[in-house]
Amino acid sequence: MQNMALALFVTLGLGLHAGAAPSNKELKIGISQEFENMNPLIMTMSATTYMYRMVGRTLVVLDADAKWVPNLAKEIPSLEKGTAKIVEVGGKKKLIANWEILENAKWGDGKPVVCEDFAFTRTVAASPNVSVGEKETFTQVEKIEWDEKTPKKCVFTYEKPKWDFYQLANFFPLPKHIEGPVWEKYGKQKEGYEKNSNYVKSPTNKGLYNGPYLVTSVRLGDHVAFEPNPNFYGEKPKIQKIIVKLISNTGTMEANLRSGTIDMISTLGFALDQALAFDKKVKSEGLPYVTHFVPSITYEHIDLLLDNPILKDLTVRKALMHSINREDLVKALFEGKQSAAQHFVSPKDPWYTTDPKFVTTYRYSKREAQKLFDEAGWKVGADGYRYKDGKKLSLTFMTTAGNKTRELVQTYLQEQWKQVGVEILIKNEPAKVFFGETTRKRKFGSMAMYAWVSSPENNPRSTLHSKSIPSEKNGWSGQNNPGWVNAGVDKAIDALDTEFDAKKRMAYAWEMQKAYTQEVPVIPLYYRSDISVVPTSLKNYRMPGHQFHETTEIEKWTF
Repeated sequence: MQNMALALFVTLGLGLHAGAAPSNKELKIGISQEFENMNPLIMTMSATTYMYRMVGRTLVVLDADAKWVPNLAKEIPSLEKGTAKIVEVGGKKKLIANWEILENAKWGDGKPVVCEDFAFTRTVAASPNVSVGEKETFTQVEKIEWDEKTPKKCVFTYEKPKWDFYQLANFFPLPKHIEGPVWEKYGKQKEGYEKNSNYVKSPTNKGLYNGPYLVTSVRLGDHVAFEPNPNFYGEKPKIQKIIVKLISNTGTMEANLRSGTIDMISTLGFALDQALAFDKKVKSEGLPYVTHFVPSITYEHIDLLLDNPILKDLTVRKALMHSINREDLVKALFEGKQSAAQHFVSPKDPWYTTDPKFVTTYRYSKREAQKLFDEAGWKVGADGYRYKDGKKLSLTFMTTAGNKTRELVQTYLQEQWKQVGVEILIKNEPAKVFFGETTRKRKFGSMAMYAWVSSPENNPRSTLHSKSIPSEKNGWSGQNNPGWVNAGVDKAIDALDTEFDAKKRMAYAWEMQKAYTQEVPVIPLYYRSDISVVPTSLKNYRMPGHQFHETTEIEKWTF
C-alpha cells in the first residue's frame, strides 16, 4: 500500500498563500485524515470520499435534505412512471430500469460519459482480483445494455427486484477510454489493476473525473489541489482554486486556522472537544467563523475480532459491555453533543428502535461484568488482572493515530476495563495504514475503533453479512471485519433487498438489531455529530449528516 501511495502523489509546484483571506479566488480546507486512493472503486476512507465528491459524480445522490436527486441522470426511474419494471426471465424475477445520462455530461477531457463507462465499471468491480469494499453496489446490476446509436440511454437489468434499486449513489463510473487499457493489461493479476490504475499513476489526468472540479496537484502528506472542470455538465463552480490541506494532528488545527494556513475546517478535522472549546472562543472573541454541530448517522464503535480465542466467547463480550459506562463517556467528553449508541442504526434513521423486545441493553455494572468474567473462567490474579489456564486476559486496542478524541476515548475505556481485570494494550496507526491495510485485511488482533457512516434505511450487507467477511480468497472485499456469522441476519439482509413493503423492511431491520445486541460482535460507543468550522462569509454550505458529504454540492459554495 505504501508504494501505491507514493506513486499516487505527484507534485506540480503549488504555492500555499498563508494568511490570504478566503474568497472565490481560493479556499483552503483543513482535513485531518489522509486519503488512500482516488479510484472510486477502491476508496474506503472518509477523506477520500470527501474529496472525490468534488471531482466525481454518479447517476443519483442523497442531498442535504435527505432526498434522492439525479446527478448524471436526467431523472430517477420508477415503477410508477413505467421507467422501471419487474419482469420474469427464465423463471426468475428481475428488475429493468431505464437510465438516461445527461447529454452534456462529460469527462474532464471532453469525452462524453456513456453507458459503456458504467458497464466497464461493473466488470472491473465484479472481478475477484479487485478489492472493492461493497461489491454488491455493482454486482446487483446483472448487465447494462445500450444501442450504439444512443450511447447515453442505458438499460440496467438487476439481478433481483430491489426496492432501493435507484439508490446508486456509490456506483461511480470509470472512464473506459482511460482505464480500459490498464484493465486489459493488469486485470488478471491479483491487485494488479489497483496498483496500475491511472488514479494511482497519474491522478491529475483530467479524463478521470466528471465532477465540478479536477485534481491539479497532489503532494504526499501535505495537500491536494482542485480547479474547476470546464467540461462539467452542471452549475459552474464559483471558487477558482480549492486546496485540501492535510493536518494529521487535530490538536494543531486551530492554530492553522488562525494563521491563515487554512480557511475552514472540514467535517474530518476538529475533534468534538476542540470544536466545543473553539466555539466558545468564536463567541467571546468575535471571530469570523461559524461552528456547525449536526447530528449524523455516523456510528463510532469497536470491532471485536471474533477469530481471537478470547473474544470468541460471548460471555466475555457481554462482560466487556457491562464494564464500560458509555453514558458517562459522552457526558464527560462531549458535553452531551453526542449520544451513546445502542447499536448500528442511528436515531436519525426510520429503522431505529430501542424496544426491549428487540434490543438488549448493557447497563454499566462492574459487579455484573466481574460475575461474567468469572463464569467464563477468567479469574483475578495477584496483580489485579485476570488469568485463565496461565494466560492473561490481554487485548490489543487499535485506532487512528493522532485523532485526539479517539485517543481520549481509548484512555477512558482502558481504565474502565482495567478496573475489572482486563489489560488493554493501545497500538495506534496512521489512518492510511489502519484503514488501507490493518482493518481491511483483519489484522487488528483484538479491537479496532473507528466509525461507519451510511444513509438512512441502508442495508448493512457489507458490514454484517457473512459473505462480506474480507479474506484473501475474495480479494479482501467486504467490511464485516469482526467476522460475524449469523444465519438469521444473513437471511434478513437478503430478504430486505427485495421487500417493497416498508413495514416489513422495518421488521427485518429490528430482527438484525436484536441479533446484533444479543451476540455483541461489535461494541457500540456513540453516534457522532458532524462538525465543521467555516468562514461567516461562505454561502450555500450545507452539512447533510449522512454518508454523502457536503462536497456533493461544492459547486454552489460561494463567498
